Amino acid sequence: MNSQIQHLYDIARKPERRIIGLMSGTSLDGLDVALCRISGSGPDTNVTLEQFATVPFDEELKAEIRTIFAKSTINFEQLCLLNPYIGRLHGQLILDCLQNWQIEPSSIDIVASHGQTVYHAPKSQHRRDKFPNATLQIGDGDHIAAITGILTFSDFRQKHVAHGGEGAPLAVYGDYFMFSEAGENRILLNMGGIANFTYLPANGDASNVFTTDTGPGNTLLDAYARKFLNKPYDEDGAFASLGQVNPDLLQALKTNHFFDAAFPKTTGPEVFNVAYVEQAQALSKTTNLHPANLMATLVQFSADTIAEAIEQVTKEDETYRIYMSGGGMHNPELTGRLRQLLPNCIFGLTDELGINGDAKEAVLFAVLANESLAGGNTSFGDRQGVPTVSMGKVSFPK
Repeated sequence: MNSQIQHLYDIARKPERRIIGLMSGTSLDGLDVALCRISGSGPDTNVTLEQFATVPFDEELKAEIRTIFAKSTINFEQLCLLNPYIGRLHGQLILDCLQNWQIEPSSIDIVASHGQTVYHAPKSQHRRDKFPNATLQIGDGDHIAAITGILTFSDFRQKHVAHGGEGAPLAVYGDYFMFSEAGENRILLNMGGIANFTYLPANGDASNVFTTDTGPGNTLLDAYARKFLNKPYDEDGAFASLGQVNPDLLQALKTNHFFDAAFPKTTGPEVFNVAYVEQAQALSKTTNLHPANLMATLVQFSADTIAEAIEQVTKEDETYRIYMSGGGMHNPELTGRLRQLLPNCIFGLTDELGINGDAKEAVLFAVLANESLAGGNTSFGDRQGVPTVSMGKVSFPK
């Protein structure tokens, strides 16, 4: 047997694994690095977050990624160059974190890398009959493995697509394994660039677990913070708090067919971007709107579409707890409006469940790698969008 395969087999048989989960989202703010200690699998998964860091990306790297990010026409040489470059960068950032934490790379069993999404194209979005759902993440796993010397799982979304899913959100699997609780209806709401939630029913039945994107989370807010404030985001929603919501623009923003599509569904900055807002402004004759009023309207747009999606899966006579994660949980303008829109829900953070809300997405990929290694026995039923599959491609260090 190849020694690398033997090593993989030995890791799978261990009662406990140390797995580093990596996540870099559509906000392009940096790389989340989560060192997890994981035992068990499926509903018996136990996760301890040992260390966590977000390593910010410099402006030069952000600019390089934005030349190909969410664009239908790009320079293919740039894409080809960035794929290994980002993989090698992520590998070095892992080593830097381990050095800061005074942990030897040899003590880590697996790296689980999401990669950097550069384009997301579900069939509902591209609408080309002969082509399937599609999504693309770069930052090649072979380069991460070669730099770190650690077995690497990557490219998780392709198996989901291959079995009829849209490649996102993948949170349904990890959310169920980590956070499902008998007797409590839970909604795990992640507000990154795009917002999504997982519904975990009180009966604990995996075939009833449910996940979907809702539309923009922070992507438009961050884009206009860069435009109006020359900052990566509107800290604490302070600028938006100075404005008033424009109902005509808000209504125009909600006209996209995505909001009428059935669950589960996914989207991205390919749809919800500055050009989309400008089109809505032209439609609503609000092109001269004061910047603070525009920002306030965009906050309401995110809040409304999140709340309207959650309302579709909740019942008035039942209690639901919403546990928030992602950058949006730090925006009191956004979270305050959500509380107003969903008065019958009890709000909290995933921190209350033992997982730092900023680390949650990176932890989820560590859990997915663990499940591919040591689990794979949980059935999510025969449903579109939630295939029962093991995800992640394996890269050996040599």
